[in-house]
This record gives sequence, C-alpha cells and structure tokens, in this order.
Amino acid sequence: MKKGNNISSLQDQNQLAQAQQSIYHLQNAIHQAQSHTDENILAQIEHSLERAEHSVAQAEQVTDDQRALALVQQEFTQQKQVYEKLKQSNM
Repeated sequence: MKKGNNISSLQDQNQLAQAQQSIYHLQNAIHQAQSHTDENILAQIEHSLERAEHSVAQAEQVTDDQRALALVQQEFTQQKQVYEKLKQSNM
C-alpha cells in the first residue's frame, strides 16, 4: 500500500502503533543494556533496531499523518543514537 491510496485512518493508526511498539521494545532493550551489558543484550538490541527500522519504513509508506509519523521517526532516531553511544562506550 502506498500513501495517497484510499487507506483508512484505522490502517494508518495501526501501522504507526506497530512502529511505536517496535521502538518501545528497542527502548526497553537499550535501558536493560545500560545497566547490564552483555553480548545477548546487544544482539537483542540489534534485532529490535532492525524491527523498528522496518516498522518505521512501513509506516512511512502508508501513513498520511505527517505529524504522527515525524514523532515516530524522531523517537526512532533518538533511540538509535542512544544505542550508538552505548555501543561506542562498550568497545
């Protein structure tokens, strides 16, 4: 589905909710790693990061609500930056 098609508001909201949920899982994994970093947690973060990135990309394709999309993108970018800093400090 592409933006501009006759997509219901509910479908848009669902895709945004999925992206937000993926970001929430990423955030939880990062918080866990900040207090106890090990290889398993870093692998979990990588997996969560990939899923969140995929969910955000899907939301970008179908969502017409640019404000909500911008908020999701901003949160994803912030979590990605936190992860990069965490990764740098553990090298």
